[in-house]
Amino acid sequence: MEAEVFIQAEGADGSWTLLSLLASVVMVFGGALPYVPQYQEIQRSSNTEGFSTRVCLVLLVANILRIFFWIGKQFEVTLLLQSVVMILTMFAMLHLCCSVHSSNRVSTKQHRLTDLDVRYFWKWSAFEDYLLFCFGFAALCAVLTLLLLDSAVFVEALGSLAVTFEAMLAVPQLLQNLQNRCTRGMSVKMVLLWTVGDAFKTAYFVMNDSPAQFWVCGSVQILLDAAILLQVLLYGRDGRAKLG
Repeated sequence: MEAEVFIQAEGADGSWTLLSLLASVVMVFGGALPYVPQYQEIQRSSNTEGFSTRVCLVLLVANILRIFFWIGKQFEVTLLLQSVVMILTMFAMLHLCCSVHSSNRVSTKQHRLTDLDVRYFWKWSAFEDYLLFCFGFAALCAVLTLLLLDSAVFVEALGSLAVTFEAMLAVPQLLQNLQNRCTRGMSVKMVLLWTVGDAFKTAYFVMNDSPAQFWVCGSVQILLDAAILLQVLLYGRDGRAKLG
């Protein structure tokens, strides 16, 4: 009887371990999944007007900050790996957008990071400028972290900044839709996957006792996702992006 109970308990533990592993894999790669339909939409239409590249800016800053937060306060490695995957995904999106802009450009005038023109911040013509900006930002974070690593206030502030930026992920897209008065060119699938992913990761944060900053961030993101979906409904059929 005791042996049978032991086998059942061992089987339950094995199932729970498998589910935990599956949840971790979804957390690492699931965040990048919403950008697949948007990437395909931009490739198909050769038009980036419906997608705000400032979404990439927000996510790059948030995930670079999160990596340095992990150095000061080590949380789940799953979330660290998620940040690395997300950074690579945002670089892929920016590379595509720069390629499309280059092929559609009529004027020979280019805007570069080295021009130091704030009017064209994050509207540069070359993909290398985005890489250079991120490298410089990461180097600044590295120096500050090295100097202030022993400060609990600094480490917590780093974590709070990371999740604040991540919580604002949907804001650039929300504002661009307002400015355009439509959602044409924006992948609705992307926003639906944002919503599902944010709900999943918020539940994951709560269940794994992650720092409070993480689940608060997830909750704010769900509200912003809902606001963008409301825009899709309000702007009607003519302004709606295709689901395909």
